[in-house]
Amino acid sequence: MKYKKISAAESEKLIKESQPLILDCRGLQDYKAGHLEDALHVHEGLKESLVKRGDKQRSLLIYCYYGHASEHLAEFFADFGFKDVYSLQGGYAGWQERRKDATDAA
Repeated sequence: MKYKKISAAESEKLIKESQPLILDCRGLQDYKAGHLEDALHVHEGLKESLVKRGDKQRSLLIYCYYGHASEHLAEFFADFGFKDVYSLQGGYAGWQERRKDATDAA
């Protein structure tokens, strides 16, 4: 596999340690309703720009609704030579659930 599937907990660690480029591949309306901090909404223009001029050494963290579409996009970027590509297992829903559990535990 050219990319790695990681959990929400592993994603938090990755964000703190590596400051990856975070890509949200959900619909624009859902992105506008809420997204991970500093995430960019993926559209064809952004994909093309990243493939042509993106820093392929920078880590990419990609997420979608539940973790399936992000796997396809992660593979796409890995195929274009990006070295460290991650797909968030459980997607935004899993991220939100982890945040809710952390808040409930506090």
